[in-house]
Amino acid sequence: MILIATTKQHNIDNYHKYIKDDYVSELITDKDELNIKKVKELNPSFIFFPHWSWIIPKEVYENYECIIFHMTDLPFGRGGSPLQNLIVMGEKETKISALKATKELDAGDIYMKMPLSLDGRAQDIYERASDIIFDNMIKIILNTTPIPTAQVGDITSFKRRTAEQSDISKLDSIQKVYDYIRMLDAPSYPHAFIETLNFKIEFKDAEIKGDIIECKTTITKKGSK
Repeated sequence: MILIATTKQHNIDNYHKYIKDDYVSELITDKDELNIKKVKELNPSFIFFPHWSWIIPKEVYENYECIIFHMTDLPFGRGGSPLQNLIVMGEKETKISALKATKELDAGDIYMKMPLSLDGRAQDIYERASDIIFDNMIKIILNTTPIPTAQVGDITSFKRRTAEQSDISKLDSIQKVYDYIRMLDAPSYPHAFIETLNFKIEFKDAEIKGDIIECKTTITKKGSK
C-alpha cells in the first residue's frame, strides 16, 4: 500500500481523483498524524509528500521510502518559496523534482523530473503541478520503481520569503508588479500589498494589459482585526 501526506485541498482532491480507487492507499492531512506509530501500522511501500511544509520525522524517512516533490530543477533552487523565487528571477518554466527525503533539505537522490510552466497565478501553478504529480509522477514511480540517482550540478539555495517581501511599493516596472501579485495569489499566502499612513492595500486576480494591470484589491485599516 502507499501513503499520501498533504494538507493542500487541490492535492486532497487529486488523491481522490487519481489515486484512491486505483491503488491500496491511505491519506494523511494532519501533520501530527505523520508519526512512526501510525506509519508502522500502515506499513506503506512508498510515502509521497506533495507540497508538505513540515519536517518529516527521522524515524519515518530512515525506515520507509519517502518521496517529496520540489518545484525546481534540483540541485538548483534548494530551499523555501521555490515558486516565488523563480518568478522573481524571471524564470518562465521549471521542473518538478521527485526526490528521496533525507536529513539535508532537498538534497536527496532524484527519482525523476517533469517540466512545469510558471504561467498564471500561484494557485493555478500549484494546481497544475498537482495534476502532474498525481496523474503522472506518482503513477510512473509506482509502475516502474525507478532507482533514484544522486543530484548533479552546482547547488543553488533559496531562502523562504517573508511577508514583508510582498510589499510592491518599491518595484519599478509594470511587469514586476504583475509578477509579484500573481506569484503570491494563493490561499494562505501573504498577498502583494502597499501601505499608506492608515491603510494596507492587498492585490489579487491580476491581469496585465500592456502598461495597465487590472486586479482586485482589499483595503484594510491598520490596527483593525
